[in-house]
Amino acid sequence: MRVLLLVRCLLLLMLAQPAFAGTLLVVGDSISAGFGLDTQQGWVDLLDERLKQQDIDLEVVNASISGDTSSGGLARLPALLAEHQPSLVIIELGGNDGLRGQPTEQLQQNLAAMITGARKQGARVLLLGMQLPPNYGARYTSAFAQVFSDVASTEKVALVGFFLEGVGGQPALMQADGIHPNAKAQPQLLENVWPTLKPLL
Repeated sequence: MRVLLLVRCLLLLMLAQPAFAGTLLVVGDSISAGFGLDTQQGWVDLLDERLKQQDIDLEVVNASISGDTSSGGLARLPALLAEHQPSLVIIELGGNDGLRGQPTEQLQQNLAAMITGARKQGARVLLLGMQLPPNYGARYTSAFAQVFSDVASTEKVALVGFFLEGVGGQPALMQADGIHPNAKAQPQLLENVWPTLKPLL
């Protein structure tokens, strides 16, 4: 009798779990991982809340890791795709490549390979563009920023031109390190992404 009751309880719990129509996978660095923020303050968490509010049936999986580069993301992506089978992938990588002065050609190759890998699994892709502060030199900062538009154009994917638009360089919206957006900036980050993301949902 107890076994039957236990089985019934387990079945009820399984039925109570939300069955999502698809998965939205975010592969990013510290900006999407919510570095320095309390739990559920980051823009990805705010995105999850908005999807639920609008009854958009997607499970959000945040696979972002602080300090990650495009090379790290490329290495992690196959396992993430196999595990989560996403219908949509947001790529927010490249900032750490730039801060470390890595070759822009390598960044471009890595992002293109990530897009190709995601598409092979049937996922749509949204690329979030980044820019560097001017102290990295005009030549490098220009080449770095150009990578994202070039990749988006070549691979024909949706692009948010500058993910930190209205946030980067604004002391009131940045943490003390001047690199990571603070909690006040997170709604703006979501608004930067939303107009380009919504048609892909």
